[in-house]
Amino acid sequence: MAEEKGIETVKEKSSAGKPQGIEGEKQVKSAGDERSEERVEKLVEASQQSVVAAKNTMGEAAGRMEGPLGLDIGTSHIVVAQNKGRDVGTTKELNAFFTLPTGKFAKQILNQKEIKYYELDDLFYIIGYSAQNFANMFNVNLRRPMNQGVLSSNENEGIRIIEAILKSLIQKPKNFGEILCFGVPGDPIDEPGSSIYHESMIKRSIGSMGYTPISLNEGMAIVLSELSEDDFTGIGISMGGGMCNICLSYLSFPVITYSIPMGGDYIDAMVEKAVGEPATKVKSIKEEDLDLSKGPKNRVTTALHIFYDELIFKLLKSLQRVISSTDKIPKISNPIPIVLSGGTAMPNGCVEKFETMLKDIPLPIAISAVRLAEDPLNTTAKGALIMAMTEVG
Repeated sequence: MAEEKGIETVKEKSSAGKPQGIEGEKQVKSAGDERSEERVEKLVEASQQSVVAAKNTMGEAAGRMEGPLGLDIGTSHIVVAQNKGRDVGTTKELNAFFTLPTGKFAKQILNQKEIKYYELDDLFYIIGYSAQNFANMFNVNLRRPMNQGVLSSNENEGIRIIEAILKSLIQKPKNFGEILCFGVPGDPIDEPGSSIYHESMIKRSIGSMGYTPISLNEGMAIVLSELSEDDFTGIGISMGGGMCNICLSYLSFPVITYSIPMGGDYIDAMVEKAVGEPATKVKSIKEEDLDLSKGPKNRVTTALHIFYDELIFKLLKSLQRVISSTDKIPKISNPIPIVLSGGTAMPNGCVEKFETMLKDIPLPIAISAVRLAEDPLNTTAKGALIMAMTEVG
């Protein structure tokens, strides 16, 4: 993945056949600058589109799509983005499942209600939002094919579930081999290579559907979607359900990419342990009622404040550590922005809390502003679509 190798890849390419002497160095620098400018212009053109989002409703058939496509396979949701002229159209499905014993009557009901499922080994695997309805009905937790941003080692059917959800969102392409770019997590700090299996399995699944798969770091997808006016220079942070993905980009080239294995699910689980409320209820309160700009009003919101503080603190400390310990950072003359995205970043006051804590954990590079992505739940899919569009343009 050349796009994932950052500034060092650009330097290596520029050094091949390098002219000698000062004039030669100027020629190389000029050529590199021209390539960077061309890349940025292409990405800017692709990014000037607003997002029109839709939820994949129960029983809705997958549409036959023309590439290129962008795909976000998150721990909580799967989102597909497609170019719709001046807009970006997105469709999402819950990345979860629920199992029931097979039976003729049950199968008849599932078919009548147009509920999405497949049958395997005497079980019905109900997928997506349909699964959520069943879990609520039986008052049990959903099962997820992914954990902390990658395929769950505890779910043998994980990749099959994801393939079933993908097929409910998209059909095979009109033209074989059309580009589909999908987001992948960065490796957690001190755990190189931990996402290789996940990335490889997703590539196989996408390829089997007739698309040409291209992977893109999730944090970089945030940069491509949100930082066109900053020449794609800044820090993109995807605060998802399973983990937080971080990318520092310079002129659209990912210089640093990594992740921390903490996200919205971690907050929910820790609050459940602290106050005894089910994680599903905590999640609902977090998404519907939490306001981090105001003081907590009960035990659950007090715990949510505490664990949001912990998550942001550890995220900022990791960023401070990684940037301070690398020699990859180019000389950036102006302060750069930080963009937050993902469902975990959406509660009111999260950005302000991040800004306040940043003052106590200074970074080695100057930050101009911290802001929330325009459409936090669809940002990664849009960024992946932008990359896909530049690959075919």
